[in-house]
Parts: sequence; structure tokens; C-alpha cells
Amino acid sequence: MAIERHTRNDRWDDEENEAAGTAAGQKKFQPLSREEAQALRAIDPPLSPWRVIGVQAAVGGVVALLALLITGRSDAGWSALYGAATVVIPGALMARGMTSRLSSMSPAASAVSFMLWEAVKIAVSLAMLALAPKLVQPLSWPALLVGLVLCMKVYWLALSWRGRKVSR
Repeated sequence: MAIERHTRNDRWDDEENEAAGTAAGQKKFQPLSREEAQALRAIDPPLSPWRVIGVQAAVGGVVALLALLITGRSDAGWSALYGAATVVIPGALMARGMTSRLSSMSPAASAVSFMLWEAVKIAVSLAMLALAPKLVQPLSWPALLVGLVLCMKVYWLALSWRGRKVSR
């Protein structure tokens, strides 16, 4: 049984692909015109980060109310609300930073801005969690974690909002 080995000389050659048509029946890449790009954007508009933040805040409010109603204790409601705030506030800071003019000047500036604002988001979240026992008295860690986790799950919900659109 012979084993076929591929060497560096076995790379794809653009001229061979053009002569043979397209590789494996795929269409040849053509850049979109301005009108085609605008039509594509109209069909599938980008999701606003502010919409995600707003839904996270709403979920946090609902979780806090449910914690208050289920347990009958105000500390559980405040703890769940604070847990939601540890997701919403840093997320809003990052959304504000990423939607600024400075972060969209160039692809390199956008990448650096993303890393910077993600670091700020993590640092603020950790600081808020560290300050939780001092700011929320008495603190219910289970309620705080439920509020935090459910607000973070909104990101998955946002991905489903971007699901396929049925063309009419």
C-alpha cells in the first residue's frame, strides 16, 4: 500500500485552475459592485450592538423581578440585577468604544480598538465582581450568577437573530 505524499511543489496554480475552468465546480470569485453590495446589505442588515445591550438589560430586569418574586427576598433581586449589570455595563462600554469614529479609521485601528475595548470590558467585569460583596448587602451569589449567566446567553440569542432570511 503506497502512501501519497504532497510536497510544497503540489500547490494550486492559478493558471491551471483558470485553464481547467473552476476547481470542483465552484464559481469564479467576482467582486460586488456598489449596487450589489447595497442590495446585499438591505437583505441582511448588520445587527446593532446596542440592540443586544438593550435586550441584555431587559433580560436582567426580568431575572431580577423573578428572583424577587420566587424567593420573596429583596437581596436576591438586587443580587440578580447586579449580576446583569456586570454584563450590561462593560458591554455598553465596549459597544461605545467600537462604534466610535476612531475605531473605524482603518482595519488595523479597528483590530487594535477591538482588543483594547475587550480588555476594558473584562477588567470592568472583574472589578464589578470583586466589588459585589461591598456594594450589594447582603449578597446572594447564586442570584448574582444566574443574572450574569442569563444576560451572557443573550449573545447566543443575537446569533440566532442573524439566521438565514427566507427570500420572497
